[in-house]
Amino acid sequence: MANSRARLALSEDEARTYLRGSSTLILCSIGPDGLPDPVPMWFVVHETPEGPGEVLMTTYGKSQKVVNLRRDPRAVGLIEDGTAYAELRGLQLTGRIEIVDDDSDVLETLVRVADKYSGTPDSPALREGLATQAAKRVLLRLRPEQVVSWDHRKM
Repeated sequence: MANSRARLALSEDEARTYLRGSSTLILCSIGPDGLPDPVPMWFVVHETPEGPGEVLMTTYGKSQKVVNLRRDPRAVGLIEDGTAYAELRGLQLTGRIEIVDDDSDVLETLVRVADKYSGTPDSPALREGLATQAAKRVLLRLRPEQVVSWDHRKM
């Protein structure tokens, strides 16, 4: 079993490329009832020397996911794609979320998200428009401690 899992795993470079090129990450925090609380998130990647990188997301500071993460910072991020079994591919990032309340850090992430998802380049007008949002949001930084991946196209 271990050999077949290792054979299907993404290499470190494949995992980095897959993470950077993906659109939606399912973020799972632990809800107030102790059950997983999965939510789709847009994100950008902060490159690190090891692993696929840190995942940066923003959300409203009063959201349920932030309440969950302030109580228990453990989280899992899941990215997957493929429609047939032989095409299934995924990346599971398990770690802890750091909640950053700094408006300038939130704004920097919002600018990067705008570029990634809508192709809107950084500009003073964009920053001015996003500054109001940044004041109501927090930055979620997922630092992966464990990475599990699979790529059935390698079978």
